[in-house]
Parts: sequence; structure tokens; C-alpha cells
Amino acid sequence: MPELTGYTDPLSVSPGQTIRFFVSTEAPAYEAAIVRLLHGDTDPAGPGFRERLVEASVNRSYAGRKQAARAGSFIIVSHHPSLARLSSLTVQAWISPSARGRRQAILAKWSAGRGFALALDEEGGLALDIGDADGNTQRVSTGRPLRLHEWHFVAAAYDARSHQVRLYQRPVRRWPNDGAEATLRANLKIGGPGATGGPLTIAALEPWRELYNGRIDRPRLFSAALAEGQIEALARGEAPEQVAAQELAAAWDFAREISSARARDSGPSGLHGEILNLPARAVPGYNWTGEECDFRRAPAQYGAIHFHDDDLEDARWEPDFEWVVPQSLASGVYAARLRASALEDHVPFFVRPPRGRATAAAAFLAPTLTYLAYANERLQHTVDLGQPGVTGRPITPDPSDRYLAEHPELGLSVYDYHTDGSGSFYSTRRRPILNMRPKYRMWLTGAPRGLSADLYLIDWLDHQGLACDVITDEDLHGEGAELLRPYKAVLTGGHPEYYTAAMLDGMEQYLNGGGRLMYLGGNGFYWVTTIHPDRPHIIELRRGVGGTGPYKGEPGEGHHSTTGEPGGIWRYRGRGPNRVAGIGFTAMGWDSGGYGYRRRPGSFDERAGFIFEGIGAEEVIGDFGLVMNSAVGDEIDRMDLALGSPPHTLLVASSEVHSSYYSPVIEDLTQVTPSLTKPGNPNVRADMVYFETPGGGAVFSVGSINWCGSLSHNGYKNNVSRITENVLRRFLG
Repeated sequence: MPELTGYTDPLSVSPGQTIRFFVSTEAPAYEAAIVRLLHGDTDPAGPGFRERLVEASVNRSYAGRKQAARAGSFIIVSHHPSLARLSSLTVQAWISPSARGRRQAILAKWSAGRGFALALDEEGGLALDIGDADGNTQRVSTGRPLRLHEWHFVAAAYDARSHQVRLYQRPVRRWPNDGAEATLRANLKIGGPGATGGPLTIAALEPWRELYNGRIDRPRLFSAALAEGQIEALARGEAPEQVAAQELAAAWDFAREISSARARDSGPSGLHGEILNLPARAVPGYNWTGEECDFRRAPAQYGAIHFHDDDLEDARWEPDFEWVVPQSLASGVYAARLRASALEDHVPFFVRPPRGRATAAAAFLAPTLTYLAYANERLQHTVDLGQPGVTGRPITPDPSDRYLAEHPELGLSVYDYHTDGSGSFYSTRRRPILNMRPKYRMWLTGAPRGLSADLYLIDWLDHQGLACDVITDEDLHGEGAELLRPYKAVLTGGHPEYYTAAMLDGMEQYLNGGGRLMYLGGNGFYWVTTIHPDRPHIIELRRGVGGTGPYKGEPGEGHHSTTGEPGGIWRYRGRGPNRVAGIGFTAMGWDSGGYGYRRRPGSFDERAGFIFEGIGAEEVIGDFGLVMNSAVGDEIDRMDLALGSPPHTLLVASSEVHSSYYSPVIEDLTQVTPSLTKPGNPNVRADMVYFETPGGGAVFSVGSINWCGSLSHNGYKNNVSRITENVLRRFLG
């Protein structure tokens, strides 16, 4: 994929608000134009790609420039006069490394070959680097690798008078003849650390150099070579103020202000640091006992930060142009279309109606948190696609997937693993998101998913002449039920999986107040998600020990660092999707499709008669479509009274037997049996349901991600389109 891409800030805008566009290209110039997105799928069996040009002041040529994202997390502490006076010193920390094979800095004050650095060498042994005033450098190493994923006490002391270095590495769990334990004494052949006016860094030698993978807890710096007894006292966990108060230069406490980007120093000079690129916080430290799994209840046991060399919070690009959204611009899904010769990219954004107003009776609630959760997902490169049960389809990567494989600096989704094997907790929209594009095709299905699939619904609304505002998850999170209240009907996208507590509150209040919901997807209202209260471009996910996903959370890591609330799936917090939509995630699979829904007895109830006007009693619904040749597929939901489906819910249609490529969700399993994916599992089905809510409200749910991919079949004349229009017109009546 050639180099021409970008992102916006913010993602959702109102008329009169300014949006900024950040672009990177290797081309000398590019053309930008604002377009309204209507249909993304280029499959000739459908309407084809559709966009409308918008007259805008920013539609013109711009000079191109290459802008690079820089991944990797670390802490930077601005230079302070107290650091300039260091000659003798002691550096101490607890660390749990998670990778080896290259040099990794733990704590350093280093610039142009001068200064000092406590580090791990290429083999994973503890080392101290000293660079003197003339730029001569020397490294002293224990030569014994620390064990990966285990806690160690490490320290290095340098005496400027004797030029002696002492290194200590002690596993917290010690064994007889422990090869990871070492004490080393050596004399340097060069002078002491040369003064440098550069910053002090934790988890990096210098900004973005020799980045560290793993956890660091309670790093400390002393302005003297502490005696052996003092270092042993620190290893026992004694407070540095009690061990060497006069020599203490800095003591960083990562258990403080866990939701922030600050590393607080309790030392005499207040050498507070800035934490860059969003490493994992609210993770257990070296002294975690397991008695408390909520970091708020035992903060002293959560003094660790897990750093990764592929963390990314913000690409930190410079804006290329900005646009004040005109008051007259209709609400919708838009993009900045970028072109340079044969290169093209669409950078999407969402225009909501003027704040506090509705310009249509219906609203499409764009699942932007789900787009963000999957942002730049790389599972095709980490999942064993040859394992039974994944897919019977050929894997067809989108060009952007291949590009992402070569560019880890664009950051991860919450479905990915870091380079050290740990799961990713955070995602950010301040970077190019290459799978949030109108023409994107998912590698598992070879068809649109996410934003590109939600354009099926946007296109259908436009074709049918049905006016609909566009609002987003972020809008719902910030404004709650007040955002939804003006609308007679709210339509979801195909996959509204990630929900915050505030979003659930807003949706439930809307429905209890007479609102009407059309849940036109599957696997919705599923994962507990949080938006950072101070940095709203960030979302967080903690998978916990339950739920269906690519990895499980580690012990003690189940609470979100951004808000403190427990993570996992909403079902385990008593707020599962069945309570909202009448159905909840039950199975997933990717095969050649062709499934459809069969009407159930509930469809003949007079309460549901309007749904099936023009639909035959024996008619198969949705055994066609642009995605997997079916309106049923990908991730599907079922009705279950035991899981919270309202007792008066009408089950109006269900899919029938699915292939062995469909597997039930983990949370429904109590044990593994040979028949786990055998066709005929009664829980592997998509249910279509309808029920009323207080105050004249109602919910209609289809239970399949693929539903909207069938709307345009046969020139929009099909039973999926007919049912969708029947329900929407009734809800708007």
C-alpha cells in the first residue's frame, strides 16, 4: 500500500466546529476534497462505491510531507540541576522483563555518549553503562539473564572515588543455585558519568532508543554509592527515606495518579515525569499478594507500569489543514478524500446535527468505539489460520492489512498482542486507522466490516429516501439519553460491541422513556469499555477471565486504569446485552454462508404483524447478501430469558443449522466436549426478536453482523430490505 494516509481530530463534529486533518505522504503534493460517504463496497453485485463531493474551502492542493509515528512507551523527566551534580550514584528498581535479544534501558541519564544507564544487555543480564565527559563508554554486566516475566530486585552502585561498580540482581522468588541471581564488582577504566543537560528517562536510554519491554516498579536514584547493607535493606522493601534519606535524589511511585500520564516523584526535588505512549497501568507490582484485585483497594501493591516497544497513544503529527464545518452541512458520514497520482485514501469523520437539535426523526448511532477497538487489528498475522474451526473461506488480506504487517509503529488494536506476548489494553484514534476506511475488506470474509459495512445501511437509507441523522458512541457517552431523546428511532450499526457504562445508561433511559431501538447487528453491548476522562481519544479494555476474545486478562489486571471499574463483559456485571436488545452474543463463524432466517410462531402474533407485511409464511429471509452470501453470519446473537431477555419478548425468526465453522461463545461453556462445534448445537443460531418498552417504546433486533450487507440485494427489492423498512416506518409513525 503506497504512502498516503491521515487521521482527524476530533472524529465527531457539529456544524460550526473545527476539524483538523493530519496527513502523511511521500508524494510532493496531494489533492484533498470533502466527500459524503454513502456506500463502500466495490463488489459489482451491489451498488458499487458511492460518494458525493461537498463544496468546501479546503478542497484544493497541498504540499506533501512525510510524517512518522513513533511507537514505544517510556517516561521522560526534564533535566534538573540536582541531576547535573551526580558523580557517585545508586540506581535501584524492581523489574519483570518480558523480552530479550537486544539492549533495553531501565533508567538512564544519557546523551551523546555521556551519562549513565541501568539496562539489560542483549542476553538479558543486568548492566550499567557509564559514559565519561570525553564520550568514552564502558559497560559492566552480570552476564546472567534475568528470568522473563518474573520479578527481580536490581541495583547498581558507582563510586566516583574508587571507580568501583557493584551490580545486584535478586529474583523475588529465589531458588537454590539460582542462575538469575548475581552480585558483581568491577572497576571502570574510564572516568565517571559525564554531565548531560538532557532528560532522564525510564524504560528508554533516550527518547525512543533502547526501549524496555516489561514491568518496572519503584525506580529510585541516589546521589551516592550506597553501602551493601543499605542496598540489602532496599531489597527487603524498606523505604528509601529510612535507608538513605540524605542521598535520595528521586523515588518514583507509579501507584499514584494511575489514570494520568504523570510519574510522581516523592523525592526532595520533585522530579515528576511524563509518561509517553500509554504503557499499561493498574497492573500488579512485585509485592502483589493476590488478596486484592482492585488497585484502588491496595494501591501499594500496584506500583508497576508495563512498558512495551510498540505502545502508541498519539502519532504526534502536525496538522495539514483544518475546516470549520458549515452550519448548512447535513448530518452524515464524511471523509477527506486524499489523492496523489494513483494514490488515494479516505479519512472518515462524522457530522452530527447541531448540538441539542435533531434534524430527522431517526438517528444512526455509529459504533465508533467498536471501530476504535478494532483499529489496525493484526490478528491475521498472529492467529493460526490453519486450526480447525476458524474459517472455510480463503484468506484474502486487504492491502492495508499487508501494510500494517510492515508498519508496527501505527499501533495496535485491543485484539492484538504486544511484541512481548502481552495483550493490548488501549486504543487511540490519534493515528491513521487503516481498517476504518470505506473500501476496507476484512481478511476473514473478503467483504466489508466495521465502518465499510455500516455504509450498507447509510446507502440503503439514502436510496429509500429515509432521513436519518448520524451520531456516535462518543456523543452518547458524553450526553447520554439527552442525545437520543429527540429521536423516534435509533438504528445501530452491524457491530456495536464496545459500550461504556454511560452509554448503557443513556440507551436504557431512552428505551424506558418511550424510545425505539433497531439493533441491526450482532455481538452488541458486550465488552465493558471506558473512555479516558482527560484524554477522550483513548479507550481501554480489560478482558478479565471471561468472555470470548483473543486472550484472557492476567491475574490482578481486571480493573480499568482509566476509571477503576471492573472490566470484562457486561454479562458478568449483570448488564448483559439481552437486557437491552433482547438477544446476546451466542456464536461466531466464517464460512461460505447462504444461511437465512425461518419465521417462528412469534412472527404470527398480532404484535409483530407489521414486521412481516409482504413476507410469506414459509419465506426464507436473507439467504443472500454481499457478505458471506447471507444476512446471517460472522457473529450472531440469541434470545435467552435466563440471560435477561424480557419475558414478553417475541422470538419472530431464527437461523437454522450452521456449519462446524461456527463455535459457541466461551461464556456459555462449562466444559469442553468433542461435540463442541458439531452442527446442530441449539445455541448456535441468530434470533430476530421484538418487544415493547415502557412509554410506547420498542426494540427490534436481528442478531447478525451481516444483516445490512443484504439490504441492496436485487436492487434493494428483497425481504431483508422490506422487513427493515417495515419496522423503521412503524417506529417513526
